[in-house]
Amino acid sequence: MSSILLLTSSPRPDSLSTKIATELADKIKANNPGKTLVHRDLAADNLPHIDGPFTAAIRTPVDARTPEQQELVKVSDALVDELLAADTVVIGTGLINFNIYSSLKTWIDNIARAGRTFTYTETGPKGLATGKKAYIVLASGGVYSEGPAAPLNHAVPYLKSVLAFIGITEVETVYVEGVAFGPEAAEKAVGAAQARASELALAA
Repeated sequence: MSSILLLTSSPRPDSLSTKIATELADKIKANNPGKTLVHRDLAADNLPHIDGPFTAAIRTPVDARTPEQQELVKVSDALVDELLAADTVVIGTGLINFNIYSSLKTWIDNIARAGRTFTYTETGPKGLATGKKAYIVLASGGVYSEGPAAPLNHAVPYLKSVLAFIGITEVETVYVEGVAFGPEAAEKAVGAAQARASELALAA
């Protein structure tokens, strides 16, 4: 494994989560020239939502799947392969209705696969996507990393739970927050996030 998987999910062309996540991934790559960088723009990809036929297909043994079922899981298989090939995952999302973008949720639904990224054991589920480090970049108009609004931040706890479930327990978070409090506050938030990203990239 020697690749960085960059996942951006905001549909906004001026997205700060995309900006900082991309800068972080680029800095990690610059400090590790041997790594390749794979960028998946989830807002543009229009990944398929899971449905009944897809669920039936992934529960069917690979050698027993019909051609139609093989086609249904093809995108999901590619996404899982992409994730498993990476040793670094950078995730960028805005805080939308107190959680992540639906495009990122769809990616999660496609990569959370029993037998591939996790398995069931006698003692409970066990993650299979181990040996990776993840970075979450969360942009928000308000301040949700601490203070009275922190309980409304469901994005970071959810992402950390999902990542841990599939075996990724080393996770760092970069907040770009308070950007709705005026130009000066936004500039300060971006500067702080860029400094944090540089610090994390040096340590990567």
